Amino acid sequence: MLAAERHRRIVAEIGRLKFVTTDDLTTLLGVSHETVRRDLALLERRGELSRVHGGATSPQAPVGEEAPFSERSGTLALEKEAIGRAAAALIEPNQTVVIDVGTTALEVARALPADHVGVVATPSLLVAAELSTRPRVEVLVSGGRLRAGDLACSSAQAVEFFGDLRADAVFVGSGGIAPYGLTDFHLDEVATKRAMLANASHRYVLADSSKFGRTAAHRVCELDGFDAVISDKPCPAELRTALNRAGSRLIVA
Repeated sequence: MLAAERHRRIVAEIGRLKFVTTDDLTTLLGVSHETVRRDLALLERRGELSRVHGGATSPQAPVGEEAPFSERSGTLALEKEAIGRAAAALIEPNQTVVIDVGTTALEVARALPADHVGVVATPSLLVAAELSTRPRVEVLVSGGRLRAGDLACSSAQAVEFFGDLRADAVFVGSGGIAPYGLTDFHLDEVATKRAMLANASHRYVLADSSKFGRTAAHRVCELDGFDAVISDKPCPAELRTALNRAGSRLIVA
């Protein structure tokens, strides 16, 4: 297949699906991963797509850097508090749960009752500090490399920690959620999130409505990689349809 024809088919596929993986393109085009990566790099320079970890998206999909923690803490504060309360209401006494990093995840910890009994594992020092005031909560911290601002732990140590932990429920933060999946801004933390999701009986994504249709640089999983999204508003029709097809649901706080 000539390069021009490959490029046409890649652009058409992204226009149809909004996101395609490198693996899907190698199968579709019958070429190597190296050829696909070169094609994607060229098409990105032309402005016909945006490369993300694991594939490419439509150039209209918003991609950017995450705002500092201090700035995010003051954005949609009431909405995040409502999401935190809705998530905490799903946690039963004596369960082992995982609470991820981020401003909304911190609200889940804050919403737990003072007399809550159970085990909470987290990669967030902020979540751990909040829960240290609950005398009947056993707090487990993953350890690993510390990221400033969110005080988030990552690295192979964190991945191994969550890989060995079987949780009743996990509440994962998000950089963005769109029909092509859940994405995040920090590559080091993607593997940690995947380990969390892989080992929990019930899997929830925390996403305020500003995350709908948004794309961060690194893909965490497809929409069938979790059970439900907890948000402050109903999601757009395209995302709602994609969630339904994936067997996931939306919980509106």
